[in-house]
Amino acid sequence: MSLWIKENCVSFFQLFCIKVIKTGRVPQHIAFIMDGNRRYAKKNSVDKSTGHHKGFDKLSETLKWCLDLGIPEVTVYAFSIENFKRSKEEVDALMELAREKFQNLLDEIDQIDEWGVRVHVAGRLSLLPEHLRSLVSKVMLATKDNNRLCLNIAYAYTGRDEISRAASRIIDGVKENKISPENIDEELISQSLDLGEPELLVRTSGEVRLSDFMLWQISNTVLYFTDVLWPEFTIWNLLAAIIHFQRNAPPIKAEDTNETAHEKEEFLKYLEQRRAQELTKYIS
Repeated sequence: MSLWIKENCVSFFQLFCIKVIKTGRVPQHIAFIMDGNRRYAKKNSVDKSTGHHKGFDKLSETLKWCLDLGIPEVTVYAFSIENFKRSKEEVDALMELAREKFQNLLDEIDQIDEWGVRVHVAGRLSLLPEHLRSLVSKVMLATKDNNRLCLNIAYAYTGRDEISRAASRIIDGVKENKISPENIDEELISQSLDLGEPELLVRTSGEVRLSDFMLWQISNTVLYFTDVLWPEFTIWNLLAAIIHFQRNAPPIKAEDTNETAHEKEEFLKYLEQRRAQELTKYIS
């Protein structure tokens, strides 16, 4: 059984409810701020590390629910740059948890390929320990051709840092004559970011702020806040969030009939090649 996608976690009745929900509009990209692991640990008188492990287990369940719902893209806020300010003990434990889980993913890569999951880690990878950076890079390269579910993991990430790095890429592109200044617009900036625009953003644990997550992308996103702690998040909480989305979602945008300028297309290909080269560089 895959550690990353928990099988057999949906009952017959839950599967029936999923089918009912799917008769309506289902978000094509859902983002989660997985908040509440530490409060869960305190509530249950266990150490913080146990709370974070429970949080990962909940992610694996949630991915299965999203696959059953036919949601093709999921983004999770796993570790903020601000989290490096926590105690060394907790940060080290989180880095070790990430190392363990990414190694598990590589060990079960055949199962991940069968599920069709592509893993993309968004953030400032240079801040990660060398061994973790190498594992993350291997995972992204190993799963890059899968296309059933894209799992974006925001790690060593903040929205403002993402925007500043996108600006740096565009500036480099201008300097290297890859893009003309007159072709820099909102669309190009959006496409130069690590993450795309979610239709629904869910935050657990009762907090009603964004904590510097996907600041550029959420101008049209439906926001859903729930008091439940992330490790206690259930399929019913997810279905409630999707019903909230179905009630509040803006109309689907009409597709832009104008073709993207050739120069923009070439610049975006250049960015993809540059990202792949950076990942290859990190592999030890």
